[in-house]
Amino acid sequence: MRLKARRGPKKAVVAVAASILTATYHMVSDGTCYQNLGADYIARRDPRRVVAKIASRIRSLGYGVVVNVAEVAA
Repeated sequence: MRLKARRGPKKAVVAVAASILTATYHMVSDGTCYQNLGADYIARRDPRRVVAKIASRIRSLGYGVVVNVAEVAA
């Protein structure tokens, strides 16, 4: 869905097919099994990017956004 929004439906299908083919190649060549990284893998990998994208989307809707880092209690 993320690719479809940026590149269009046909290019997204080809990109997903290419990533599936790449994953399959590595599984066959390494002799490993598929490991699902989870639906939130992209968000966990770079949370600052997700925050920036959400803030940008809110600004595009006409609202002001101030992002503060929350302190985590130990």
